[in-house]
Amino acid sequence: MTVLRTSMRNFFAHKGRMALSAVAVLLSVAFVCGTLVFTDTMDTTFDKLFQATASDVTVSAQGSSDTGQTTSRTGKPPVMPASVVGAVRRTPGVRSAEGTVFSTSVTVIDARKDKLSPTSGAPTIVGGWNGNDARTMEITTGTAPRGPDQVMVDKDTAAKHHLKLGDDIGMISVVGTHHARVCGIAAFKVTNPGAAIFYLDTKTAQQTLIGHTGVYTDVDVTAAKGVTDDQLKKNVTAALGHGYKVRTAKEVADANQKSVESFLHVMRYAMLGFAGIAFLVGIFLIINTFSMLVAQRTREIGLMRAIGSSRKQVNRSVLIEALLLGVIGSVLGVGAGVGIAVGLMKLMSGMGMDLSTDDLTIAWTTPALGLLLGVVVTVLAACLPARRAGKVSPMAALRDAGVPGDAKAGAVRAVLGLVLTGAGGWSLYAASTADRATSGSGLLGVGVLLTLVGFVVIGPLLAGGVVRVLGAIILRVFGPVGRMAERNALRNPRRTGATGAALMIGLALVACLSVVGSSMVASATDQLDKTVGADFIIQGDQEFTFVKPQMVQQIKATPGLERVTEYKLLDATLRTPDGKVSRNETINAADATYAKDLRTKTVAGDLADAYRPDSMSVFEGFAKAHGVKLGSTVTVGFRDGRAARLTVRAITSDDVVIDKGAMYASIATVARYVPASRMPLDQLVFATAKNGQQAAAYASLKRTLHADPALTVRDQTDYKKVLKDQIGQLLNMIYGLLALAIIVAVLGVVNTLALSVVERTREIGLMRAIGMSRRQLRRMIRLESVVIAVFGALLGLGLGMGWGATAQRLLALQGLNVLDIPWPTIIAVFIGSAFVGLFAALVPAFRAGRMNVLTAIATD
Repeated sequence: MTVLRTSMRNFFAHKGRMALSAVAVLLSVAFVCGTLVFTDTMDTTFDKLFQATASDVTVSAQGSSDTGQTTSRTGKPPVMPASVVGAVRRTPGVRSAEGTVFSTSVTVIDARKDKLSPTSGAPTIVGGWNGNDARTMEITTGTAPRGPDQVMVDKDTAAKHHLKLGDDIGMISVVGTHHARVCGIAAFKVTNPGAAIFYLDTKTAQQTLIGHTGVYTDVDVTAAKGVTDDQLKKNVTAALGHGYKVRTAKEVADANQKSVESFLHVMRYAMLGFAGIAFLVGIFLIINTFSMLVAQRTREIGLMRAIGSSRKQVNRSVLIEALLLGVIGSVLGVGAGVGIAVGLMKLMSGMGMDLSTDDLTIAWTTPALGLLLGVVVTVLAACLPARRAGKVSPMAALRDAGVPGDAKAGAVRAVLGLVLTGAGGWSLYAASTADRATSGSGLLGVGVLLTLVGFVVIGPLLAGGVVRVLGAIILRVFGPVGRMAERNALRNPRRTGATGAALMIGLALVACLSVVGSSMVASATDQLDKTVGADFIIQGDQEFTFVKPQMVQQIKATPGLERVTEYKLLDATLRTPDGKVSRNETINAADATYAKDLRTKTVAGDLADAYRPDSMSVFEGFAKAHGVKLGSTVTVGFRDGRAARLTVRAITSDDVVIDKGAMYASIATVARYVPASRMPLDQLVFATAKNGQQAAAYASLKRTLHADPALTVRDQTDYKKVLKDQIGQLLNMIYGLLALAIIVAVLGVVNTLALSVVERTREIGLMRAIGMSRRQLRRMIRLESVVIAVFGALLGLGLGMGWGATAQRLLALQGLNVLDIPWPTIIAVFIGSAFVGLFAALVPAFRAGRMNVLTAIATD
């Protein structure tokens, strides 16, 4: 109990000094708990939606996806005849059965031809209104659709796009464009996470989506009283045979949930990874805090040892203080985590994914994990300072105001750091010279880990040399104040190294990702310049948005174009001369002019020959794996047609980025084996302007595509900008997550300086007494902070650029050959680090300047 009382008294006596460490624990725990609450809430939201919208048993056409979304490249959903509904109704155990039709390959526009699609990436669904929808939707305004000129829209979409009764809506499908007026607005009885839903009457939906009546995409089946879903599924399967997909409500809900789980898992583990980085940075802050507190309380610890306290008791006292810090920080962090989760939900709602706080899900494991992580990490971080405190002898403590340094431990640390750094450097070199990306990525991971740990361990040794260099470059111009700031930073290299290392981790990741992202953009831009011969690329902005036949004809009729190339993707099974069968392969079918639009390197043959009748190309890796050579015959079984025997006329290089791993054939060849009704729509359309008419043709194409806003025309400049923006958005999101670790690192600098000021109270008083002004004192502390921050930045940016350059060498194996160092970003981060140092020193410098000189001198 004496140890506990002593620990409690010490903790609350120094609560101000503990505050920043507690904030670091709070932030890290909050990020973990916020991530878990947010993703659990999304799970709950989708789970409720999928359970509410599924009928007892659903019968779908063969070929439909498990989630019910349209997967056919023809632009039409897989369908079944209306007779299936009658057969299901006659099945024992069926209370009711109703056919429905819907599609996700539809573009919906308003009267101004603006898209009404969600901005969150959720699907746009157009379907027929039926009894199952009436069970899950409530009509809040108007009526359900009853004729071809009526459409009902979900409430969230109506609110986002300011739709009201009577507004004109156009639905563009492969069949054509159907216009109708809003007749009603319906709201989900559960939360709709962001899908845009439009309801037509069943007959109109069939005509609009399929082109004729008498077919359905699904049959919603309700069980009779006392019949389970599993039994009903067996009965329906027995009645229909195995030509249809029959699933229970649970199976439908599970399939839909599985489709969003991959996205949720990536989000969850990515955010938890950044929380882990913040925890790692926080460890340095906690170690520094307790190390300095132990040093400042050396006399106190010595007295405790002199009056009988054992090493274990002293050690336990420090660990109990760490435990209190961990518990308080973690408890506050759990509460803050819930607030972060609600904030993320509001942010997602602003981006188009509606999440209701009514579904806020806080599992008991979330606060338990947050508390466990916060407490364990804090106590483990305090173990080293606690061990040092226990090693203080009574007489040494009474004679000296600080903990004696351990020269032997410092030497061992330096040797260990050099060994780890050397091993990490060798791993990075081996990764950069690897022949395969798979083996190289493992070496890269090991190299990153070893060099990071090595730099952390060797930090005190590096601090001595780097700070002296920085002092000569930056501090000497400030005269005696600058030299004193340099000596303060060098006074305790271990502390300076740990503080700089905390900042180093976040900045190393920023530099690495900047190099990788910039290199990817530069490589892709270089590939575009070298390989793409077309002036314009026309494509949809979302998956399953194809270029419809009517638009292809309008594009071809656009004035100023020299040629237009269609480009389709077909699923196929390949049988090669070695007798092996390759399933789920893709054939890239295009017009013969595609050989001019894409200047792909070949290792054998001429790509233009692949567009001859009954000819094709394969890529280098496939040819090596299957012993395929020029003149070999490959049997291609088209999924939507019959088998063809095609002669290999070209083998393309794997050292490309665009269309890497593609196998080409002409559309004319494919059309001989795939019926026109099952021929896929164009994935892309390439266009080339007549000489000197690029600008006019570009403007004409934009006017042509105004009829279908789902399509976008881009020239090469536009395409490069899209690539840069996409990678830039990803990097900005990652930088935002890394900001948490950098904030914790800044707190570490503030805490180090604040405790350093307390530690040097008497020294500061003496300097003030012999003539140092408050302004000089504040400048000295600010300069010390800047040096520590710049030291961390130099280590982090240097390390990160090394990681990034190595990663780019692995990307070069995938065709991304250009290494591009984003010097503006690197320089901006470096300069920003100096300002971070200035900011971190504001409060400690202010407090030092306000010290009473006589009181400071009298401090023991």
